[in-house]
Amino acid sequence: MRTTTRLRELLAGSDLLVAPGAYDALSARLIAQAGFSAVYMTGFGTAASVLGQPDVGLLTMSEMVSRAAALAAVIGDLPLISDADTGYGNPISVRRTVSEFERAGVAGVHLEDQVWPKKCGHMEGKQVIPMDEMVQKIRAAVDARQDADFVIIARTDANAVYGLEDALRRGQAYREAGADALFIEAPRSLEELRAIAAAFPDVPLLFNWAESGKTPLLSLDEIRTLGFKLVIFPVSMLFAATHAMLGLLEILKQGETPAQFRSQLVTFSRFTDAVGLPEIQEFERRYGVNQS
Repeated sequence: MRTTTRLRELLAGSDLLVAPGAYDALSARLIAQAGFSAVYMTGFGTAASVLGQPDVGLLTMSEMVSRAAALAAVIGDLPLISDADTGYGNPISVRRTVSEFERAGVAGVHLEDQVWPKKCGHMEGKQVIPMDEMVQKIRAAVDARQDADFVIIARTDANAVYGLEDALRRGQAYREAGADALFIEAPRSLEELRAIAAAFPDVPLLFNWAESGKTPLLSLDEIRTLGFKLVIFPVSMLFAATHAMLGLLEILKQGETPAQFRSQLVTFSRFTDAVGLPEIQEFERRYGVNQS
């Protein structure tokens, strides 16, 4: 089964689809090994891992597609959902963006209606393009896909700019333009989340679970009960890894060794197993490669 078809089946199913956020191929591989049904490629984490800079529109389309291809290559038959920012231009640019992500092995993308250069959805100072302009970008995205099952998720950041009513109106327009799912970014209360779910009872909705962000951090049962179909955790693994690295660096700075941090480190063999060394060694044996 194609990963695009699998993603559509998961979104149409009865359960909530949980997609942890990967920021590089290693984190994507670990998500797959942990047994999740889908992987999300976070733009926030990709900006941090590729550039060491914040998610403020510095990454190009080609950089995002290249990273997406690397993630798709290590997760097997799991669907990869990727942040595609604003589509990197006008509707003509969006057509190429969708084609490139599709060729990279991605199962679906979300496109947002921010003015470029965009900002992370939970930052201040966002601006959005006119609704009609975004409608044309969604139409272009739908037209561009070669695989009819490739999933187009329309994201609106209008809640932070014009309020929830405008965000809901945009969501309806984007759905009518052909979006398969909706992502109303940064609702600020349980009441807003309920209003979103009530406005789109028959549309797959995405819940963005972002630590320290603007949206209430609900349990999975609460998210499921509200009616959302997909929950992403874009920064959880990135923040966990950063916390661990900062802790280790503090120990080293104090003149200690990583031995003081041993309980929080994987072993050498556990790590090499996770990145696929046993498979490489099997290939070496099969093809008579010198292992000395």
